[in-house]
Amino acid sequence: MDRNTFTGLFLILIILGGSFYFFKPSEADIQKERERQKTEAPAKSAAKPAGAPATPAVRTPDSAALRGPFGSALAGTEQTTVLENENLKLTFSNKGGRIFSAEVKGAKTFDGQPLILFNGPNNKFGLKLNAAGRVFNTNDLYFTPQKNNNELTMRAVYGSGQYLEYRYALKPGSNKVDFDINLVGMQQVISGNSLTLNWESTLLQQEKSIESEHRYSAPYYKYLNEGVDNLSEAKDDKKDLTEDKIQWFSFKQHFFSAVLINKDGFEKGNLEVRIPTGNREVKWYGANMDLPYTHQASQAYRMEFYFGTNKFSALKAQGYELEKQVNMGYWPLKYINRFVVLPVFNLLESFNWGYGLIILVLTVILKLVLMPLTYKSYLSMAKMRVLKPEMDEIKAKVGDDNPTLVQQEYLKLYKKAGVNPLGGCLPMVLQLPIVMAFFFFFPNLFELRGESFLWMKDLSTYDEFIKFGFTVPFIGDHLSLMCLLMTASQLLQAYYNNLTSGSAANNQMKYIGYVMPIIFLGVLNSYPSGLNYYYFLANMMTFALQFVIRRMIDDEKIHAMIQENKAKPEDKKKKSKFQQRLDDYMRQQQALQKGKK
Repeated sequence: MDRNTFTGLFLILIILGGSFYFFKPSEADIQKERERQKTEAPAKSAAKPAGAPATPAVRTPDSAALRGPFGSALAGTEQTTVLENENLKLTFSNKGGRIFSAEVKGAKTFDGQPLILFNGPNNKFGLKLNAAGRVFNTNDLYFTPQKNNNELTMRAVYGSGQYLEYRYALKPGSNKVDFDINLVGMQQVISGNSLTLNWESTLLQQEKSIESEHRYSAPYYKYLNEGVDNLSEAKDDKKDLTEDKIQWFSFKQHFFSAVLINKDGFEKGNLEVRIPTGNREVKWYGANMDLPYTHQASQAYRMEFYFGTNKFSALKAQGYELEKQVNMGYWPLKYINRFVVLPVFNLLESFNWGYGLIILVLTVILKLVLMPLTYKSYLSMAKMRVLKPEMDEIKAKVGDDNPTLVQQEYLKLYKKAGVNPLGGCLPMVLQLPIVMAFFFFFPNLFELRGESFLWMKDLSTYDEFIKFGFTVPFIGDHLSLMCLLMTASQLLQAYYNNLTSGSAANNQMKYIGYVMPIIFLGVLNSYPSGLNYYYFLANMMTFALQFVIRRMIDDEKIHAMIQENKAKPEDKKKKSKFQQRLDDYMRQQQALQKGKK
């Protein structure tokens, strides 16, 4: 290709690209076209030409199929039946004999709509069985319903004296539904030694932040003799469950779950999760579970559904360790949350206080418990601050070109003064698991859902101080006021620490103290306002404690105490574990140096 041809093609590409950019329709034109299509769609469907096939309300297979297996169940009109108690409203469809939709009473979505776990076309449920040389999916069969109070029987007739039956029973005041599968007279027609139970569901957005629902939604499962586990919350995932019988599996969303419990256990199975791209779709879940079939004249399977909240106490009351679906963090954080934080929270909740006050009191209790560690940490930092002039003298004498010797001289100084250079860090490290535990506790705490405090309308999600209407990199489409206050409190604490540390803090550490709060602003801006409220309170209380401790600690007294300790003979000094390890280290270094000589 010569230069002129290349130049011509390059100019054509520029012209095409420019035309696409300058002549593309505006957002207003796109929205206008969408509204026009919505308006014209009903008219087009009403104006179908004569003879065009309409969507059949009744499925009509050929006569040969009607005389075959499940012949009477192959055709029918879809109808619904409702079972209802104080907690649930369940709508059943005769097509598939399945639960068509499950509504949790007393709960609403973020926009005030009834909270429905799954609904109609987004849900499939049925058995896959091989009969008479064919694979039948009961999700496509029409069952005959029979309702008796809050019990519903769905029956699909295979032939004379042969049928498949689903039985549902909803007890008063319960979130559980008894679910029985009965196979009668089918022992000669079903092939194989197992049946496959298939359940698929697309879960729709219920909370204000769909990102949070993605973050905390996943299928969970439990083997009969093992603990609870789950698939990935962050990406598409699939897992074969073959290690043991499966006691239950769950389609868990952030604050609500749909669980199927098999008391005898499924033989084996697989679970799958996908992140869909549709509007307001959170996750797609799929499950295939094997049920053993022993070819008896009448074979039954006893199971239970749970439809309800992910409140820890509510799940625990159901048994089967369902409460372990609530993500309390990794080890050891989950034990801190389960056995320390949650009991204290429940105790405070029993006083019928508002949740803003409960979080405040919980933070105060935490700070009081950690105050000895905070004091010890600050005291150790004060000792290092007092020693800083002597450390600077050592560095000036030795020089920057021999860092190993500088460190050795520092260690000698620490030994004489009886100071542990890690004394300020270790108490902070011991506090870290407790502080991190709250990072998992508040976002998964159902009790905060829908609870307001001050300007925060819902403590379980972010508060919108500013709504941008577009996405800002690193921040998102909004700015949370509580997250801003939390960031300001961190900056205040960093400023005070740098101010009181004086020359003990180098410039690099000072900058890190100011940069980290800005990073946390981007990370926590979309997290629950209840979590940011806790961090704000914790930062302000830490600042107050540091201010008080700073007034309690006298640098001159500490300096006098260090000088007195330096003057003591070595055998009279009380050695800490650190000092003992330091002595051992010094002896090892001296032995190495002698060996080299």
